[in-house]
Amino acid sequence: MAGLAASPELLNALHNKATQLRINSVRATSEAGSGHPSSCASAADIVAALFFSVMRYDPQNPKALNSDRFILSKGHAAPLLYAAWAEAGLFPTSDLLKLRTLTSDLEGHPTPRLPFVDMATGSLGQGLSVGVGIALNAKFVDKLDHRTYVLMGDGESVEGSVWEAAEVGRQHGLDNLCAIVDINRLGQSDPTMLQHDMDAYRSRWAGFGWHAMVVNGHDLSALLKAFDEAARTTGRPTVLLAQTFKGKGISFMEDRADWHGKPLKKGEETQKAIDELTKQLSPNGATIQIHTPSAPSAAPVTIGTIPPPPYKIGDAVATREAFGTALEALGSVNPLVVVLDADVKNSTYTDKFGKKFPNRFFENFIAEQNMVGAAAGLAACGKIPFAATFACFFSRAYDFIRMAAISGSNIKLVGTHVGVSIGEDGPSQMGLEDIAMMAVQPNVTVLYPSDGNSTYRLLEAAAQHKGMVYVRAGRPKTPVIYGQDERFHIGGSKVIRESTSDILTIVAAGVTLFEALKAHDQLKAAGIAVRVIDLYSIAPIDQTTLVESGRATQRRILTVEDHYAHGGLGDAVLSAVSSEGIAVHKLAVREIPHSGKPEELVDHYGIGVRSIVEAAKRIIT
Repeated sequence: MAGLAASPELLNALHNKATQLRINSVRATSEAGSGHPSSCASAADIVAALFFSVMRYDPQNPKALNSDRFILSKGHAAPLLYAAWAEAGLFPTSDLLKLRTLTSDLEGHPTPRLPFVDMATGSLGQGLSVGVGIALNAKFVDKLDHRTYVLMGDGESVEGSVWEAAEVGRQHGLDNLCAIVDINRLGQSDPTMLQHDMDAYRSRWAGFGWHAMVVNGHDLSALLKAFDEAARTTGRPTVLLAQTFKGKGISFMEDRADWHGKPLKKGEETQKAIDELTKQLSPNGATIQIHTPSAPSAAPVTIGTIPPPPYKIGDAVATREAFGTALEALGSVNPLVVVLDADVKNSTYTDKFGKKFPNRFFENFIAEQNMVGAAAGLAACGKIPFAATFACFFSRAYDFIRMAAISGSNIKLVGTHVGVSIGEDGPSQMGLEDIAMMAVQPNVTVLYPSDGNSTYRLLEAAAQHKGMVYVRAGRPKTPVIYGQDERFHIGGSKVIRESTSDILTIVAAGVTLFEALKAHDQLKAAGIAVRVIDLYSIAPIDQTTLVESGRATQRRILTVEDHYAHGGLGDAVLSAVSSEGIAVHKLAVREIPHSGKPEELVDHYGIGVRSIVEAAKRIIT
């Protein structure tokens, strides 16, 4: 950590590092023919101060347990980040010239393909939430003394998600978190809202309870003093509001509005910029020594086996309640499991976990974007975060979910109160598009259990699975149909009614599975044999069982789901069997629903037993 008074030699050395970062950012973007050199130039002094004086980290092991963490929220300045790690010695500076090429992981915006990136950035306004998650882990879970630094742009500070993160960071007293806003005045197409009104920036952040400091972002001595003050601040997070200039150090680019996202032309223009920057290098500088943290002693993590689910066949339990029970059981045997809530813990039953493991439970209040971003931050620290809210409210956090999927984040999302079966609360509370929203990502697992025991076992599978998982949980109580010893695996399904005489396969999950079972009994009484499949894993899907059942039932499948018709269970089944000549008929919610009693709505919107029986008879005639 830098002291209050840095030596002239250190300041010269840091100045040279900042200048070299600018030179390498210019070279890399010019070679690539695209990128954001002006945005790199404005933040070069900040990054130089952090990487070469302030932060404690191991350049050869960026994710060492007690290393300070750095998140580049303004992801378009990726060349600056890459240049810093190259200067630190992680890889040769010559690799920077491979920027934005297919064969290099130095992409246009950072992704965790690189060992020093915790979360993909570039969709602005997300880095601070990730930083909140990392800081929560260090302060409350692992109890480490490392610090988390998040470099943001002034343009992204208009995003509401930034202020969600600011609220939650202050609420949890994250004095190990330091945000730096690179206030270079210029956005992509216009000057930013506040431009260089530093008092306005300070009052806003101070109003959110942060220790807010205005600093000249090109004054290395002032930056070091500000970072030192941030480290000594207790009880609340700190933000450094750094007044900077876009394109700093390049005369024809500095503070010019027409340079966003434009590389310098190869040849004379690039050389002119490099020559100007080279002349700014100082001959007198100290040798930089990166501060490597001491390695904390980490006890080995012991993960046990959860007991069998507590439910007996015939019990009535909502899958959302079974989720809460399973989560509490997981917490007892796996210290890596953490939980995040968005002020609905008494409806999602995550309060069971929170009461038992308060240091691993993080209330985000009604801030779903921050909840998902913080979950990704916790996952980057090796935790297994479960973030839960009503399924419909995950739509507010969709861009965070998308970026977490790009990052391959090991987060687990649980959406409750799905479909019209929630009843009287009406359409604003009904998750009817959540399967489509989640399953579109190529590396996301989507699970939809139907009873208490399958929910319990699938939560266990979700925790063990490496990668993002979405679990859909319902509000109404449903009967337990599986025994306590029944096993469920990701990518599977259960054929729960079948005979050699079946002429139609009905595929359902959640509440509609029980409608399908009632329809099976009515059809059987009418002399019509149908097969019923519980498709509890929608992605990945059990293609083998679906195809075999479709072939065995005269190539006819009927799907039933408490979800809109597009992108749900029916479309997943259709995609799985489309090349096999199997006809798929879909029952789903096809209009904006109304309030009403759950059983009324299930029947009214065509996904109840009556509609299933009618559709089955129509299909087979």
